[in-house]
Amino acid sequence: MNSLTAARPFRRIRIALVVVGLLLMVVAPLQLPPFRVNQLTGVLIFALALVGLNLTTGYAGIISLGHGAFFAVGAYTSAVLAHHYSWPLVAALPVSLVTAAILGLLIGLPTLRLRGLYLALVTVALAMCAVPFFQRFEWLGGAQGLVVPESDAPFGLAPDQWVYYVAFVLAALGFVVARNLMRSNVGRALLAAKTNEVAASTFGVDISRFRTLTFVVSAGFAGLAGGVQTMLVGFASPDSFPLMLSLTFFIGIVVGGVGSASGPIIGAFFVQFVPLWGGEINTSVAGLIFGVILILVILVAPGGIAGLVGRLSNKLFSKNGKREALSGQP
Repeated sequence: MNSLTAARPFRRIRIALVVVGLLLMVVAPLQLPPFRVNQLTGVLIFALALVGLNLTTGYAGIISLGHGAFFAVGAYTSAVLAHHYSWPLVAALPVSLVTAAILGLLIGLPTLRLRGLYLALVTVALAMCAVPFFQRFEWLGGAQGLVVPESDAPFGLAPDQWVYYVAFVLAALGFVVARNLMRSNVGRALLAAKTNEVAASTFGVDISRFRTLTFVVSAGFAGLAGGVQTMLVGFASPDSFPLMLSLTFFIGIVVGGVGSASGPIIGAFFVQFVPLWGGEINTSVAGLIFGVILILVILVAPGGIAGLVGRLSNKLFSKNGKREALSGQP
């Protein structure tokens, strides 16, 4: 039995798990109490932001530690439109996406020619500027931020359920867009450049253009996630978007699995629930518990949890395939 045949059961199991997982996510807000629904909405918001970050870090090879700034821009865009102009928050979401994408373009054009630590430092500086920028302007609520009205929930849903389903649909669309983008010429060009930049340039790949496009799409995803965050919490304030938020995004994608399709959702569950579990164990050392778990995960699964699961599954099915092949011999 060849490796392709041995891998077929794993693909079937993976598809079945995805279908069951989606069904559970669809019915979850109808069965869970509101605080659990809000926690799962937070997972979906993180997942949407991490899908975009996975594009830049996992495929384009761009180390971005400033995606919290794009998230904040998206959140404030929705808050401004709802607070000052009485826009429905759902209608403000596309504007949040576009605003963050434009900022990504303005940042990406002059800086994406940098590489490695220099580019990472630029993105860190961007994240550090977010809080003082929003604090400076009274129109943005100053240090107190902006409060927005609660979202109107259609179809007889509770407000928390409505925000959950908005986040669920957008996260699902984000995964589909990212998957299609990576299977297009853009994705193939990015992977070629990541493997061997000199060779890709020799064959006419415009690396700078493709990286900038990916960075813009990634920033738009983060801004869209920020807009949903405003729907969830009902306000946008500078203290909600510290540098640690950007680092949390990066931790999520590393733990989930850089360049993995399932990495963003795994990482989103990690950064949402592991700190909560640490706080339930001992609130005074919650950060320490989170750090220890993070170190253990990185040591055990340097390729992320998705990579570890993939390796274990491949070993399991390859062994089963060899046993079946041997048993079939005369």
